Amino acid sequence: MTQYQHRFVSIVHYIEAHLDEPLDIDRLCQQACLSRYHFHRQCSAFFGMSVISLVRLLRLKRAAFQLAFRDDHKVVDIALASGYESHEAFSRAFKKHFYKSPFEFRKAPDWDPWHTLYEPVLALRTKIMNETAEFNVAVIDYPQTPIAVMEHRGSPNLLGSTIHQFIAWRKRNHLPPGQSKTFNLLYDDPSVTEPDNFRFDIGCSVDHPVKENDYGVVNKVIPAGKCAVVRHIGSDDGMGAAVHYLYSTWLRDSGFELRDFPIFLERVSFFPDVPEKDMITDIYLPIH
Repeated sequence: MTQYQHRFVSIVHYIEAHLDEPLDIDRLCQQACLSRYHFHRQCSAFFGMSVISLVRLLRLKRAAFQLAFRDDHKVVDIALASGYESHEAFSRAFKKHFYKSPFEFRKAPDWDPWHTLYEPVLALRTKIMNETAEFNVAVIDYPQTPIAVMEHRGSPNLLGSTIHQFIAWRKRNHLPPGQSKTFNLLYDDPSVTEPDNFRFDIGCSVDHPVKENDYGVVNKVIPAGKCAVVRHIGSDDGMGAAVHYLYSTWLRDSGFELRDFPIFLERVSFFPDVPEKDMITDIYLPIH
């Protein structure tokens, strides 16, 4: 990564780490060692949007995740943490982007409007990861692990609804992330799979089989065996680069073959509980 690129990556990381604070242009210029006279044009050229738009989108994303997945967060507190001086101002901004008030979104999250709006940020994060990532891969013997999963079948844009339901089931069965590991099973690459054919499991470790339930949560097992593992730190938006590296460069040079089980993730720390830049996800590729 060039020094020039590093300046803009540092801006993104700084914004992610300080979403709760005022982010004036002078502070961002100082962080990036850029002249105020050229700051806006340079940022827009690199980010694909103005820096103010980037800040707004990252704050609204965190707010939406808190509303949908953290029902212990009060709307007024989310509003203040998102940089709005009042609940009313936050509600107007949120509804402009999500077509629902915060209260309406919390009751019935709809992520479709967001995915179109967020596309430039996704492209930016993918660009940063592809240009800066370094991957350290280890080979381990993974133990057999019983899990309870909710199977998401359909468009990736609807995944938020499935996550919302799984969290509700998990709370009802007293399986918080602090006591039960969180997993995802990735069957398909969303970039090459038709949305209606996309498959993705959301799960957690369990000590005993779960009973038949109205949520549709079923029992599965992560089998024992060798896995290549790489730790991804940061937003899910950049995770595709790590997955691609495992399947292509690393597997080609490793001498291993793939086992008959999908690549899976263990979620070590979660957004929005931690900033996106501090998320930790271990990516496991089953091999033999």
